[in-house]
This record gives sequence, structure tokens and C-alpha cells, in this order.
Amino acid sequence: MSALFGNRLMVARRMAGLSLQGLAEQLDGIISRQALHKYEQGLTYPNSQTLIALSRALQVPVDFFFMEPEVSVQLSGIEFRKRKRLSSVEEQAVIERCIDMLSRYLTLERMVNDVKPLRRFDHFHVIHNKQDAENAAEALRSQWGLGNDPIPNVMAMLEDNGYKVVEVNAEHDFDGMKAFAGDIRVIAVNRFKDVCRIRFTVLHELAHHLLIFPAEMSEDEKERLCHAFAGAVLLPAAQAREAMSQHRFHFYLPELILLKAYWGISIAAMFARAKNLEIINDYVYAKLHQGYRKRQYHLEEPGDFKGEEKAHRFNQLLYRALAEGIITINQAATLRNLTVSEMRVKLDRLV
Repeated sequence: MSALFGNRLMVARRMAGLSLQGLAEQLDGIISRQALHKYEQGLTYPNSQTLIALSRALQVPVDFFFMEPEVSVQLSGIEFRKRKRLSSVEEQAVIERCIDMLSRYLTLERMVNDVKPLRRFDHFHVIHNKQDAENAAEALRSQWGLGNDPIPNVMAMLEDNGYKVVEVNAEHDFDGMKAFAGDIRVIAVNRFKDVCRIRFTVLHELAHHLLIFPAEMSEDEKERLCHAFAGAVLLPAAQAREAMSQHRFHFYLPELILLKAYWGISIAAMFARAKNLEIINDYVYAKLHQGYRKRQYHLEEPGDFKGEEKAHRFNQLLYRALAEGIITINQAATLRNLTVSEMRVKLDRLV
């Protein structure tokens, strides 16, 4: 029991992005760094009061410390967007949160015997430039039957195609991460970001999963081409030209807000999209970007996407399994990382 508790305490601490000293400080000196170290080593075991204090400080239910995951998850091929802005502790926190969610997700899939197969994408052309990225985006929409309309929910669309999309609570500097869990393709995204930014980031990470780049290509160029792919998936070329016309020199904010609300693409990404499609030239793009930042829209962009952007599949499976008697309320609470009382509050059985 002490060994299991020690390991789970370490996981919870890393998920919180805390060192042993940082956790001791969070606990206001109730537990020393040395005592915490002994807990994690399985040398000693806390009393009930200490357990509750740890639960509150780490924002996990007490049961978290005694739940041995049924499915062990190891991530490989991890790539962070804007990695240079994250500390190693912040990176580890994101990875641990992602592993925790995936282990619960895969456990639930096993319980209900419902595993979504990965949808193939047969596009083996090497991506050298923005036109190649444009072609790949068109191929994706065609092969996955997305048509040319706005994608109502990008995360749900990827879940339907066999990807595991994990929303994590993270520091502001974290946007997204791509990884593998065995054969499973994983995309993690910061749930606290703007909706349009989340949509773009998820597709950017999808590009890292799907696209083939020349071995000698720089990381910065790969990032630019992943940006181009994400923008092209959100707003197809023909529809962008129809909405913005062939050549533009000016935009008024109300027009941009309407396009953002309909397509779910940010104004900043719209400018880049217009530049890539030569609707605007480099000079106009630079002036638009300058005006955008002068108005501080990069801090809080006006307009909202009218659709919903959430990963739903985990909760859908959970409530279905609960309704069918495959799992108990206690098991559902454990899988959701909630207490049983918190889980009961969320339930409203109709029949």
C-alpha cells in the first residue's frame, strides 16, 4: 500500500508542476519536504488528516492516491508547440496530466469494449512548401468526408477518426503537444485558450502527425507549414476566395468578426490565410498585422466562434457505461477523478 501511495503521490505532485519543496510550501508547513520524500519512497504512510491536506493541495480526490491504473500508458514521439517557452517542470506536468487522462480513457474503452479505429490518411507527398500544405489539407477534407463547410467541432471530428484528444489545465505558455501512446495518436491542448486558438492548435498538431517533411527542413519552416495546413483545413481555399474576393487592400472589423463566427478561425489566422492565397500581398499583410497589434487584439481578439469546441467521447462512453450497468457510480467517479458525491451531483437519470 505504501509503495502504491508513494508512486501516486509523486504522479499527483508532477501533475501539479510542484517540486517536493513547492508542495511543502503549498501545505503551509503542515508536512515537511523530508516527510513528503519518505511518503514518495514508500518508507512511511500519512494519517487521514494528512491525506485530506494532500488531496486539497494537489486538487485530486483522496481515491486518486490508491487507484492503480488498469492501463499503463507510456508516451513517445513527444513534440511541444513553442517548446522553448516551457520549463522542464511545466513540460513534465503536461505529460503527466496527459498520461493520467489517457490511462483512464483507455481503461474506460476496455470496460465498454468500444475502441475507435484510426482513420487512414493516404497522402504520401513530401511537404516542401505552402502549396503542398494546401494540397494536403484539401486531401484530408476529401478523404475524411468533411466537405467544404465549417467544421463544427474539430476535437470531436478527430475523436471520430480515432485520435485521442486530451484537454489539460496548463500554464498560459502551453498551446499543444503531439505524442504517441503505442499505436495511438495523441493530441493534447490547453483547455484555457481561446476557442479559435484551440481549433487551430489541434489541427497544427494533427499536421505534425500526418505530414511528411524533408529531413533537412528546419523546425521553424515545419512550424510555418503546419500553420498553413491548419488554416487551410479550417477555411478551404475556394471558400476563402469567395468570402474575401481575389484581391484585397482593406478589411473592416465587422466583416472579420462575421467570418470568425462562421468558420471558427481567428482574425490573425485569417490574415495569414489571405496572404497564403495571395488575396493580400506582403505589404498589406504587414500593415494589417501592425494594426492588429496596435489595437492589442493579440491579447484579446474581438469576436467569437458560434459553435462548440470540446472533446466529448470520454464522457459519452462513461455515461453510457453507467446507464448500462457496466460500471458503478464509484468506478465512474474514479474514472472522472471526482469524489462519489461530486459524481452524484452530475447525474440526473431520467428513467
